[in-house]
Amino acid sequence: MPVVTAEVFVPVDMATAFAVSQLTGPVRRRWDPFISDQHFLDGAEAPAKGVRTYTRQRMGFSMISHYVSYAPPTNAGMVMDSGPWFFEKLGGGWRYTPSEDGSGTYAVWKYNFTCRPRWLAPIAEWIGVLVLGHEIRSRISGFARGCDDPVVLAAARRG
Repeated sequence: MPVVTAEVFVPVDMATAFAVSQLTGPVRRRWDPFISDQHFLDGAEAPAKGVRTYTRQRMGFSMISHYVSYAPPTNAGMVMDSGPWFFEKLGGGWRYTPSEDGSGTYAVWKYNFTCRPRWLAPIAEWIGVLVLGHEIRSRISGFARGCDDPVVLAAARRG
């Protein structure tokens, strides 16, 4: 199962970094280049373990996923319930740890996936590592910019 990882240091405390990563709506789109739409499903108003979300990627692909873990301010994890035809499985986890000197937070985002159909998977997964890896690195760079954006930080601190 291929894995793509991206990491970044942000000069904000762990609780703020985690809160920025969990924002939704227009303020999320200020920093997240991956999504064009994202919202909770089934009447949920906030993230939590078991909550389902709808996400539309900026190129039009969409998926429904659910949180398999939600432990502020250290981590959140999700798995895809349904999504693009070429993903058999997709899961991701975002972890946050404080720097030893207290100057900020390290964020590590990991995604794993398998592709279908199986006969195409070796090539599709090789391409997927390149494309998804680029997307995740771009996304975590956007997250770092969000952790320096006064509008995003204000929204994250309001909760």
